[in-house]
Amino acid sequence: MKWIQMPLGPLQTNAYILSNDQKECIIFDPGNEGEKLINYVKQEQLKPLAILLTHAHFDHIGAVDEVRTAFQIPVYVHQEEADWLGDAAVNGSQIFMMNRSITARPADHIIEGEGTLTIGSFTFDMFETPGHSPGSISYYCKEANVVISGDVLFQMSIGRTDLPGGSFQELIMSIEEKLFVLSDDTTVLCGHGPETTIGFEKENNPFLQ
Repeated sequence: MKWIQMPLGPLQTNAYILSNDQKECIIFDPGNEGEKLINYVKQEQLKPLAILLTHAHFDHIGAVDEVRTAFQIPVYVHQEEADWLGDAAVNGSQIFMMNRSITARPADHIIEGEGTLTIGSFTFDMFETPGHSPGSISYYCKEANVVISGDVLFQMSIGRTDLPGGSFQELIMSIEEKLFVLSDDTTVLCGHGPETTIGFEKENNPFLQ
């Protein structure tokens, strides 16, 4: 199983494409520059099966409709943020993009809680990891030894908690109780910046000492 990180848009939000040997793939957080992502998928002759959202802030959803329409694939989001897709005031675009509304059509599937999600040959353990936002989900793929954490955990940092529904205490608890229980060699695919590992963050992250 392979993954590629694709920083997109003015905030360089990381979209991820996780693919298997059959060239099927799952797309995470297509936040902007939909054409760039679509062209890459077509160039590599990948077959997308779904879009999984770690959360519904504007910089993670900006290309959702463009990508879902291009490949006719479903979108998954946590129930806590299902309404955010269509609400520029809540997803942050109205404030941070100077009244430019970034929205998406309703998701096809609503994640109601933690558990296992199987799409084709892909299986993910879903962890509710609120703190950066109330509906943040981290997707752990044991086969690839990766966790796609959105804006929960970064290399040597953590997600901001001053946005609607954010909580510093919840975020720290999410990281320590949901992510730090994974093996130290698990690769963390972060919503911004470079990837890291669970073990490195345990030892070095100044917010988690």
